[in-house]
Amino acid sequence: MTDLPTRDRLLEAAAGLFYAEGITAVGVDRICSAAGVSKRSLYALFGTKDALVAASLERFGERIVAGYLPATAMVDGDQPSPREQILGVFTWLESAAATPDYEGCPFVSAATELKDPAHPAAAVAKRFKDRLTAFFESAARSAGAPDPADLAQQLTVVFDGCGDRVVVTGHALNGLPTRMATTLLDAAGVRR
Repeated sequence: MTDLPTRDRLLEAAAGLFYAEGITAVGVDRICSAAGVSKRSLYALFGTKDALVAASLERFGERIVAGYLPATAMVDGDQPSPREQILGVFTWLESAAATPDYEGCPFVSAATELKDPAHPAAAVAKRFKDRLTAFFESAARSAGAPDPADLAQQLTVVFDGCGDRVVVTGHALNGLPTRMATTLLDAAGVRR
């Protein structure tokens, strides 16, 4: 990490520490130590810890979303159906939740821990959650769901609830998210 620019080192260190240990538990000194930079550099680049939290969530969030939204990419030259695209998100969740460093959805975690909708990181978290819901709604609409907005909200709740259940219980998901999403898709008549 030492060959990265100072800003990138701070963002990487902050994102990893905040995700693993929590935003309030990690102080500026610890972030600077992990990044190998001075506090002066942190404040010169970000101004406040709150701005660093938002920027690190933005960067980390892009990586997370890139993991599950490519479910829309071409598979063997064929575009997956909207149903397959939606279920691909839940397959990703099951895989991610099975890793030893999984700590739940970073957006839900940040918003829950901060408890302040005016915090800059809360706005970042909401935007990423809205992006997932918009993806579900678009795919549901393409599949002809009678109420794609409602189905998208339900799918987002399943995604968030299953992801956080792993953190709370420590139990593997064992296909639960995909089964629940399949049930919702079937009930909405989304077959393709």
